[in-house]
Amino acid sequence: MTEFAPGLHAATGQIVDVSAYERFTGCWSRLFVSHVITAAAIRPGSKVLDISTGTGEAAIAILPTIGDAGILVGADISPEMLESARRRVNHPGFWPVIADGQALPFQTGCFDAVVCQLGLQFFPDPARGLVEFHRVLRAGGKASVCVISTADRAPMWGILAEAIARYLPEKRGVLTSFSLADATRLERLFRSAGFRNVGVVRETRAGIIENFEEYWEAIEVGIGSIPQSYLLLSAAERRSVREDVKTRFAPFMQSDGLHMSLELLIGWGEAD
Repeated sequence: MTEFAPGLHAATGQIVDVSAYERFTGCWSRLFVSHVITAAAIRPGSKVLDISTGTGEAAIAILPTIGDAGILVGADISPEMLESARRRVNHPGFWPVIADGQALPFQTGCFDAVVCQLGLQFFPDPARGLVEFHRVLRAGGKASVCVISTADRAPMWGILAEAIARYLPEKRGVLTSFSLADATRLERLFRSAGFRNVGVVRETRAGIIENFEEYWEAIEVGIGSIPQSYLLLSAAERRSVREDVKTRFAPFMQSDGLHMSLELLIGWGEAD
């Protein structure tokens, strides 16, 4: 494999190992979902679009909020990721749709809220994506996004990405999914897309990984842009990356596991 499939996180035709994705990404992204839901002003009966729904992490949290009267459309450009969400969520109020977040196949003004949890930083053109988010919102509807901060403030991903990039410099654009870490830039993108009452905050959450082996087993499965990049390496390069990452993880190790913190940016805006 030399090229990534749309969405970057799963190879074409690959069945997504939800457990591996959960251990590498989901267990961290879940810590911020409630803030994203609040920022989008999601309430009972809302019609919500979850862009880059992935394995359905945000969808699972949104469904109890909107209740039986609400509708949740889960959109993802990757058929493989969308199928994993379909299997995992399995709820009559969840409608999975294959869609490009930069060219949404929905009518103007048809959603009350749009959320995008850890997806916008992977868009080739985030500005275009936010314009589409704004277009499909009704007047007064809100969009909220969650994006990764800088690599040093996301060590569970940043350290690995840096280690791989030494061997795959041509993949640095895929590996460095930290392009929206500048809060001022993110706010400017929202305003340029037509949003008002824009806000951006930094949020930090802490978590524990049981041990290094648990962390590394998820990477070996290759679900996610960084793990997929790792699988492009030769066996010798993989061993070198593993030892490098393990060494750099040492400061996080305590008696009960790896203690890490993650900083993400939550951005939101209101459609006029």
